[in-house]
Amino acid sequence: MDELTPEQKQNKKQLAKYKRKVVELAGILHDIVEDTIWHDYDKLPKLSEDILVAMNDVNKFKQKHPYLK
Repeated sequence: MDELTPEQKQNKKQLAKYKRKVVELAGILHDIVEDTIWHDYDKLPKLSEDILVAMNDVNKFKQKHPYLK
């Protein structure tokens, strides 16, 4: 397997940040569904939109850097 260039390594770190944001948002969604749905259901539309935007960021970044997984 080829070694990543410094730029590729930086891009890999950036992708990890984008992915981490999606996972954090999904965790919040999970917590609401599991624990507080009756009180926090009104947060779901905004949270869903935030997840959609974050996933679009991940997908755009991956399209721009296809060597990243």
